[in-house]
Amino acid sequence: MSGLLVKSTLIMRDNLDELNRRGLSHIPVILGGAALTRTYVERDLRQVFDGRLFYGKDAFEGLRTMDRLVELSRSGEDDPDFGTVVGGRDLGPRRSEMRKLAAAEARERGEELPARSPEVVTDNPVFVPPFVGSRVAKGMSVDDVATYLNETALFRNQWGFRPESGEDDPSFKERIRRLLREQLATAKAEQLLVPQVAWGHFAANADGDELVIFKDDSRSSELMRFSFPRQTEEPWLCISDFFRSVASGEPDWASFQVVTMGSRVSEEAARLFAEDEYQQYLYLHGLGVEMAEALAEYWHRRIREELGFAEEDGPTLTGLFRQKYRGGRYSWGYPACPNLEDNAKVVDLLGADRIGVVVSEGFQLHPEQSTTAIICHHPQAKYFVA
Repeated sequence: MSGLLVKSTLIMRDNLDELNRRGLSHIPVILGGAALTRTYVERDLRQVFDGRLFYGKDAFEGLRTMDRLVELSRSGEDDPDFGTVVGGRDLGPRRSEMRKLAAAEARERGEELPARSPEVVTDNPVFVPPFVGSRVAKGMSVDDVATYLNETALFRNQWGFRPESGEDDPSFKERIRRLLREQLATAKAEQLLVPQVAWGHFAANADGDELVIFKDDSRSSELMRFSFPRQTEEPWLCISDFFRSVASGEPDWASFQVVTMGSRVSEEAARLFAEDEYQQYLYLHGLGVEMAEALAEYWHRRIREELGFAEEDGPTLTGLFRQKYRGGRYSWGYPACPNLEDNAKVVDLLGADRIGVVVSEGFQLHPEQSTTAIICHHPQAKYFVA
């Protein structure tokens, strides 16, 4: 099983329980994907599954595991520890578990979490958007979007390339760019990449750990609310802190976006996989995923331009990948905004069905190469773990 999103790891646990229930724990299971860690698999999930369970950091580790399983099967030997014991040293409780425990102990002592982080300033400028509501954009140039590609993520993480013969990073990237140009040319010729965006700005104010979205600028009627987790230790951050509170009486606005590279790239990648053209599948799937991320970066830049502070961006593209701009962009499924159910709220809020984006029963976005995000203009809005 492969887990690319945080929600996938929860489904994995359910699947392991189901395999146990059906008496299928004699089947070895390999787990991998970007959302997984070895600790989570070998310490947490091995205690769930009754059979052999392995962490596949990458395809090569998966193949080594398969080789060993085949060897044991052919020889008739057994290795009772292989894939069954909790691996590694005693790591102790997770940091997140320690934070929750500390918060629970504080509540028992009558202490409560602050309603707002005292470290987040409330006198920052508020930027009034050029419109309130949602809009749709289609027909963007694939080449324009590609200028925001994170080549490190694409070349190394998605395609699995590494420097050779002592190459430095610039030489390595220059060598792989030839393949990138070929893949982009094919994708454009076959119209596999179709960038589309639904985005908008909405009247919003914070109410504790919740962000209230109003129907219009009159703020007389609520449209929906988003709830975010608060850190259980200093500095007690929560995404809602980056907006003016309801109690302040001051207006504020939140921006949202849904971006997609369309369904054609997913359909073609599925065809390549079904026909065992794995290398071409790897190239196209990885390109589609990173182009969706590039489109999110590209349109976030557009939103900063609309709000009037794009001139605060850092001077390089690499800097943008490291949040060298004002504010922050948070996508659901990460620790600061873990509720994937909110994908459905954003899709509804922006009318993302107009660009073909829908949400599954498991609150995953379809087409696959799509992302949602809330965009905060507050200068202290940077990534953090809740």
